[in-house]
Amino acid sequence: MSFTQRRRWLLLALLPVAACTALSGREPVIVDVVGVEPLPSEGMEGRFLVKLRVQNPNEAPVEFNGVSVTLDVRGGRLATGVSDVRGAIPRFGETVIAVPVTIPVTAMLRQVLGFATGDRTRLDYELRGRLAGPAFGGVSFTSTGELTLPAGTAGSIP
Repeated sequence: MSFTQRRRWLLLALLPVAACTALSGREPVIVDVVGVEPLPSEGMEGRFLVKLRVQNPNEAPVEFNGVSVTLDVRGGRLATGVSDVRGAIPRFGETVIAVPVTIPVTAMLRQVLGFATGDRTRLDYELRGRLAGPAFGGVSFTSTGELTLPAGTAGSIP
């Protein structure tokens, strides 16, 4: 079989995969942080349980068998976490997923120093993550926002 014939066969084999991807028209999932609870810490790190509300604006459910997240605050990485939680987000539905995250002491110090020298009332954040899925699976997500601290709180933080 010549190189040209092999290339044609390869293109024909990949055509259904490309067509399915192009026709899926899947909207990205919408993710918001809806809660943060402290967990027992180990050594020089902070541990928290972050609760995420995940909304599926699609006509098909999104199945997942794991989740990973990275939380950046003020442009720097603050926390990361993973969980082997399994489930499905129903079509045009939502679910809350809990993910334990770890904050290394270096990230805590960096945030304290940035807080002391910068704006003390506003914290910009970006949450990136992935819902692991079956087969070609997975759905990546990004969520950004701003946390505004009460005026009395900002003045009492060093």
